[in-house]
Amino acid sequence: MIEEYQIRVLPEVASSEQGIKRFLLEEKGVDVMAVRVLKRSIDARQRTIFVNLKVRAYVNELPEDDAYVKTNYPNVVGCPQAVVVGAGPGGLFAALRLIELGVRPIVVERGKSVHERRKDIAQISRTQEVNPESNYSFGEGGAGAFSDGKLYTRSKKRGNVEKILNVFCQHGASPSILADAHPHLGTDKLPGIIESMRETIIRCGGEVYFETKMEDILFKDNKVEGIRCGNETFWGPVILATGHSARDVYRYLYAQGIEIEAKDIAVGVRLEHPSQLIDQIQYHRKEGRGEYLPAAEYSFVTQVDGRGVYSFCMCPGGTVVPAASDSNQLVVNGMSNSLRNSPWSNSGMVVELHVEDLQERSLMELPPVPNLSSLTSPSSPLSMMEFQERLEYTAWIQGNRKQTAPAQRMAHFVNGKGSYDLPKSSYTPGLISTPIHFWMPAFVTKRLQQGFRNFGKMCHGFLTNEAVMIGVETRTSAPVRILRDRETLQHVRLQGLFPCGEGAGYAGGIVSAGVDGERCAEMLAEYLKS
Repeated sequence: MIEEYQIRVLPEVASSEQGIKRFLLEEKGVDVMAVRVLKRSIDARQRTIFVNLKVRAYVNELPEDDAYVKTNYPNVVGCPQAVVVGAGPGGLFAALRLIELGVRPIVVERGKSVHERRKDIAQISRTQEVNPESNYSFGEGGAGAFSDGKLYTRSKKRGNVEKILNVFCQHGASPSILADAHPHLGTDKLPGIIESMRETIIRCGGEVYFETKMEDILFKDNKVEGIRCGNETFWGPVILATGHSARDVYRYLYAQGIEIEAKDIAVGVRLEHPSQLIDQIQYHRKEGRGEYLPAAEYSFVTQVDGRGVYSFCMCPGGTVVPAASDSNQLVVNGMSNSLRNSPWSNSGMVVELHVEDLQERSLMELPPVPNLSSLTSPSSPLSMMEFQERLEYTAWIQGNRKQTAPAQRMAHFVNGKGSYDLPKSSYTPGLISTPIHFWMPAFVTKRLQQGFRNFGKMCHGFLTNEAVMIGVETRTSAPVRILRDRETLQHVRLQGLFPCGEGAGYAGGIVSAGVDGERCAEMLAEYLKS
């Protein structure tokens, strides 16, 4: 017999199958042979912390091996062919879905394999140099490969989120991600999962090319025929999943007259606290998380002068990393491993920026980036991207033209003071003290200052000089949207071109990019039938 129960238990009970079985026997009078956790969430609103569980109890029988739903991937050798540009989550899930639908994917990735990519990422901290084709943004797995690996999305309307999670399980992720309210994989687990996905693509007859950069989209009479990469040509309709940092792609599309538009973004800083402090604040107790609770998370949002100020991509027990994709930029991001056991916790703290805001004086006064076009009018499709570039270049100058990041203590920033020293940080290239409120646009800093005051009132102890702000956080989303038809997902003019995922402006994270990749694959398969 199989029964399902909604139970509310202490963390020590929820931490083991034996604890849950003992609870069911004592509280429900049910003696079970095994339990499977279907949903898990933590309720830390009161001093006594509970874990809410939905469990499946097996009485007088053992569970079958059905922890996740497996997808059948057939051999597609000799099948119709499609090109997938980019091996991030959008591209990988598009390729896998194409195989399901009987289409042979050719995946073209400008960066290196996830294994080789590790070496170039490690070099950033050692040498302060950024490989423009192999970094935290470019390479197999995309920007999400070396991140916290968060697998939750606010969007519930775009597609089958459960399918995405099950595919991750099929390629090596723990089935626990199907139960957790805020599932994550961890930067230590993601690379192996990504490699397994690539192996599935190749085993089924697809092809994957690394260090192969798209230079041209080949089209005739408004119909895409393939792409050119150096001396190689790959034929077929194209899923364009190049990620939010492929600025050369945006410039290429604009130069070719392929319709794009500027898109609202958010910019700010990475805010890093000691993880013990965040645990104490969020769990309302001096001992912090203790033995049975995970590193605590937080989520803040407020409105300041008509714009949202909010936390973004919170990494409990994580590290801050250098995420620039070129040598004269300074960009930071956050990541954490599966155990989330770093002494620090961080999140992006950002301010909404609308396209029309670029007319604001303080945003226009950033220094131009050498050898790039100057900041154009807000009517230009590239205006938001160019603003990002200027802000990242300014941060790089503040960091002594290295990957040492400009930083300031949180309370000093709010009070308009400089920081003469800085706390220890997870950011391995190093920090340099600088008054962020002097050089970052006032449009952003004044809203961040008030936002931090608001967060400090919401959460006692959060606004503190134990926290350090590290600049700058700019890659929250794509600054450009590649226009596509709402029904067919094809570009508004070019048949056979399917702009996909976060880089095209239609997703915001690993799961939503994967969902969009699957949808693009489905529409491409329909296109091939027409």
